[in-house]
Amino acid sequence: MLNSLFQGFIFGIAYVAPIGAQNLFVINTAKNSSYRYILKVTAIVIFFDISLALACFTGIGMVFNFFPLLKLILLCIGCIIITYMGIKLIVKRTQIAIKDKEQLEVKQVIFTSFAVAWLNPQAIIDGTILFGSMRSSLPENSASLFIIGVCFASIIWFNAIAFISYKIMDKFKTIINYINIICGIILIFFGLKLGWTFIKILLRNIE
Repeated sequence: MLNSLFQGFIFGIAYVAPIGAQNLFVINTAKNSSYRYILKVTAIVIFFDISLALACFTGIGMVFNFFPLLKLILLCIGCIIITYMGIKLIVKRTQIAIKDKEQLEVKQVIFTSFAVAWLNPQAIIDGTILFGSMRSSLPENSASLFIIGVCFASIIWFNAIAFISYKIMDKFKTIINYINIICGIILIFFGLKLGWTFIKILLRNIE
């Protein structure tokens, strides 16, 4: 039980921590903003991030009920792509550009947060592959605990990055690449784990 929750949390951190559109939005919000405003923005970002993760995770799960072969195919694809994403995170170097801008109104924050999650084709594709392949490797009784762990990771990470950006922006910029390296290692681990699950299922079917 706790193992599935913990795995979901670690995977969730590796999913949200690499610097992308959502993280940059939260980081830039921390520039010249009150902490109350930052918390409001962070809560909205978390809502759309979790809603997308849940949609990718549960949606692909329903598809498996109709197409069992898809589970095996997605395990193989997930192994390759997640491992590749992990390697890419380790070797790339990220630069953060901090922009001076006025505070957005709440409706603008909601639209922007929605856009960087739900209107971002890459986020939807990555989410479907990442969560779909993980969902295919989990026993039915562990799936809900895993995604709960992912949701906790989203809540903790975005609040942490908002606080750190608000307090020590200059120092935080220097550790971004180390965060990506750690996330890359975690994703490689999960990618190889999916590969091992794929091999076990394939051998079982052959026998």
